[in-house]
Order: sequence, then C-alpha cells, then structure tokens
Amino acid sequence: MVDEKNRQEENKELIRKYFKAIDEAGKVGDADILDEFLAEDFIEHNPFPGLPPTRENWKIAFKMFADGAPGYHVIEELIAEGDMVVGRITAYGKHTGNLFGIPPTNKDFSMKGIAIWKIKDGKIKEHWNQTDELGVMIQLGVFKPPH
Repeated sequence: MVDEKNRQEENKELIRKYFKAIDEAGKVGDADILDEFLAEDFIEHNPFPGLPPTRENWKIAFKMFADGAPGYHVIEELIAEGDMVVGRITAYGKHTGNLFGIPPTNKDFSMKGIAIWKIKDGKIKEHWNQTDELGVMIQLGVFKPPH
C-alpha cells in the first residue's frame, strides 16, 4: 500500500504531467488528451459561462484556448494533502483568435491563478480555480487599467 506521503507526491506528479501534456496537445488542439487525466465523471466547480461542469465541456474550453490563445503554463508551486493538490499557476499566451467573443489582438498576455484538484484513482476528479481574468482583459486592451 502506498503511504500518504508517496500518494501526495504521485498526485503532484500527475498535475505536472497534466500541464506538460495539455501544453503539448494545445499546440495542435488535441482536446482528447484530457481523457487521460480527467475522470469520466469529472466536475468543474468554476465552469466557463454557458458550459456545464463536465469533462466534455472542459474539452470545449480547452479547444477555445488552444485556438484563440495558444500558449503554455508554468507551475509556480504545488502543495498536496490527502487527495487534494493546490497549485499556483501562471498561464502565458498570445491572443491570435477569437476568445470569449473578443477578436484577436495578437497581444501576449499572462494570467496568474490558484487551482485545487481532487485526485481519485489516478485521475483528476474535481477542479476549482480562481484566475485573474480582469488582468488579462486589461492586457488585451478590452478594459483600461484603473488609475
């Protein structure tokens, strides 16, 4: 039986592999990579507007970002306890396609966020996140920065 510390390290490694895989798959828009990491009954607790909180709809969101703002992620920090992993993540992209109805600006941007993943049977079962969408909108010129 895997002890608690080893299981926590395995869960963090799953998240590292997940980001490496989605960054590579994002280059070609291959949303099916998510099947390797997300449980069939995956629940997204912060779904994008208009998308139900399911794995299939997470694939739609993945494709939207791969098409509209290709880029990559940097894992700043991962902390694990029990079956949960918490991470500070920075996403980097270039707004080259339609994203949330915003026409391409060809601007580079970064977005910081904090995410929580619940791991069960070697897959991501649940996901929560808070990201700096306002900061992205300012970087893209959609909103003016506050003075």
